[in-house]
Amino acid sequence: MWCFLGRLPKTASTTKNIAFFNVILYNFGMKTLVINNKNDGKKLNTVLLKEYPNLKMSTLYKALRKKDIRINNVRINENKTVHTGDVIAIYITDDLLLGNSVTNLEIAYEDDKIVVVNKPTGIEVTGENSLTTKLCNMYGYDVMPCHRLDRNTSGLTLFAKNKEALDILFSKFKTHEIEKHYLCRVYGIPKEKHKVLEAYLFKDSKKSLVYISDSPKKGYQKIVTEYFVRSSNKSNNTSVLEIILHTGRTHQIRAHLSHIGYPIIGDGKYGINEINKKFNAHAQELCSSVLKFKFTTNAGILEYLNSTKIELNNIPKYLK
Repeated sequence: MWCFLGRLPKTASTTKNIAFFNVILYNFGMKTLVINNKNDGKKLNTVLLKEYPNLKMSTLYKALRKKDIRINNVRINENKTVHTGDVIAIYITDDLLLGNSVTNLEIAYEDDKIVVVNKPTGIEVTGENSLTTKLCNMYGYDVMPCHRLDRNTSGLTLFAKNKEALDILFSKFKTHEIEKHYLCRVYGIPKEKHKVLEAYLFKDSKKSLVYISDSPKKGYQKIVTEYFVRSSNKSNNTSVLEIILHTGRTHQIRAHLSHIGYPIIGDGKYGINEINKKFNAHAQELCSSVLKFKFTTNAGILEYLNSTKIELNNIPKYLK
């Protein structure tokens, strides 16, 4: 990880680049902004408020008073004029700078090697302004996801705090030595209270969709999805299911349940729009609820986790 601390040298290539856009560099919870030609001669507050629309004026001036902003590695306490190539180092936390609080994240389990977070609905696990970004900013060092949940799926998400732990956990997921349980609410009431479903899944990356077949086909991969009926409601024809994934394919739960006639309520991709509107559900009612560490091979520095079960405390109301 790195950052600029001095003024950016005005070589031909850098001048060409900064003529069109501001360059933003990230390091250790700090944001570094390189001023472009368009913002040459403007006041610092004008540039920062444009770049960070969720930043409040009061927060900006508090940062100036505390000298938490630097221009070309010089701490400042007033609203300076900036020029092309100036490097602005901003020591303002992401929750204030970007308007995305990390303080509300629920930590389900943590030790010095891993952390398990209750991912909220509506946030990606990776990418810009993601759950991973928030955690890295919160801890001040790299925290790496070991698996992913869909943007609108909530619940337990496992992160490693170092590369050795990450490699072990990747391996354990691959060999199915970490068991993932989910809860979801579906439309319909299955006749069988417990069933292990087998089918075949094809991923169309261009359309961001998957397709399910009951029989093997070229390009399709086998999937195994186990469900238990936790509860049912005859008055509105819904059921809460507990799902155990025995394979971990893209959109497996959502597509597989839809394929057998029990779409997840709120699922805009594999569900039924009329049903989603009926329940006023804007995101799939699907939650990662349990992680079980069931190691059958050596887990190295993570051997202590064997037989550990991590459960989500705050189950969404619609799944109770």
